[in-house]
Amino acid sequence: MQLHWSPRSPFVRKVNIVIEECGLTDKVERVRSVAVFAAPPNPEILRDNPLGKIPVLLTDDGQKLFDSRVICEYLITRAGRDDLLPAPPDARIKHLRWQALGDGLTDILLLWRTERWRGAKADPVIEAAFETKTRAALATLDEESADLSASPFGLGHISVLCALGQLDFRYT
Repeated sequence: MQLHWSPRSPFVRKVNIVIEECGLTDKVERVRSVAVFAAPPNPEILRDNPLGKIPVLLTDDGQKLFDSRVICEYLITRAGRDDLLPAPPDARIKHLRWQALGDGLTDILLLWRTERWRGAKADPVIEAAFETKTRAALATLDEESADLSASPFGLGHISVLCALGQLDFRYT
């Protein structure tokens, strides 16, 4: 398998953690691929992902998988690591919800950073909205911290960890 990746991407980081947890490190060749939000798409990435984003996983059977959620579910299934994304509905929904919260927070942080790069042209209403949404997501994580701690480690935790890592990396 081949993975289009970049070391600063929080979504690539999420996929890399799943690769490691699934014991697939030796089965994935990482291809350094530059993807910039506010620039023309990288043609090599665009060839494999019409959205022009990373991560992208090229499977051994020729599939081109994009979006970290799809890639992680594929890897977890391939490795038979049902513990990372449990089958029982209540546990599964809990992890999928935490994944949505972590990924959504990551999206907000990436968009907020892009808006901040605009300097004097940045829209204060948009910036305030991103800050409000970030604070709300963090408050939710705080409220659910006991449940997160008590639940077996899985995809939801990985997504939340990557979001918090992005916050620490770009905002401290």
